[in-house]
Amino acid sequence: MAGLAAFGVLAAGCSTGGTGTRDEGAAVAAPVTRNTPAPTASRAPAARTVDPVSLLRHDPRVSERIKADLKPCAEDAYPVDTSYGRLTGGTVPDVVINVMTCGDAVGIGTYVYRVEDDRYENVFTSEQPAIHAAIDRGELVITQEVYAKGDPLSYPSAEEVVTYSWTGDTFGERFRVRNDFSPTVGHGDVSVPRPTAPSER
Repeated sequence: MAGLAAFGVLAAGCSTGGTGTRDEGAAVAAPVTRNTPAPTASRAPAARTVDPVSLLRHDPRVSERIKADLKPCAEDAYPVDTSYGRLTGGTVPDVVINVMTCGDAVGIGTYVYRVEDDRYENVFTSEQPAIHAAIDRGELVITQEVYAKGDPLSYPSAEEVVTYSWTGDTFGERFRVRNDFSPTVGHGDVSVPRPTAPSER
């Protein structure tokens, strides 16, 4: 009987307000750590930096007129811009070189070189006035200003933008856009009516 009484007291204690193991709160799961290797970014091969002036001077496709203009504008600063990027699908980034005038920075020639047999080969040449080349998402974009008679240098009448893609062993034209500019910009003052004073009304 004493044993039954003790069991009854224990059972009553568990049923009057006690919540058993739930008094301790919800179980917290320990964080699981995994040894996951960090992702490695794929890197494109580094561009070979070139001496653009030397490259142009030794290129037989560059005219003597352009070579004569390859002179420093100030100290060792040549009027040459160089860009590196993928244009021809090679394993080494291609090189785009723009040659400009010193005084007005007007483009007078643009060239594209790709690596063939471990040498840079000229694969595109244009020596038209007011020309500039750029790399845009793997394509060659040539912009050429168009001047009409009497146009000041800073305000051409239009521009033509031609996009080229590399197709096998040469550049082929894909798109051509012509932008005509307003003749009122840069061609003298625009005629504006003189404001009328209150006494003249």
